[in-house]
Amino acid sequence: MDISGSKKIDTHEEVSVKALLDSGAMGLFVNKKFVKKWGFKKEKLARPIQIKNINKTDNSGEMVTHEIECNLYYKRHME
Repeated sequence: MDISGSKKIDTHEEVSVKALLDSGAMGLFVNKKFVKKWGFKKEKLARPIQIKNINKTDNSGEMVTHEIECNLYYKRHME
């Protein structure tokens, strides 16, 4: 499913994006390059989060160390 847009919480700036949504996912994640490109404000997490694969093994990528706030819009729905 494509996301039609995103809006930064702090500045209300709209960003047009395409994204894949997984309705069974336990969280929403964005790439570090995307955060940097669009200038999202990052907040450091108190503790990094290790990402798990579907088979419950640790993901080989980096741990999640920061969070951002934004609203995602798809048609008339907002997350």
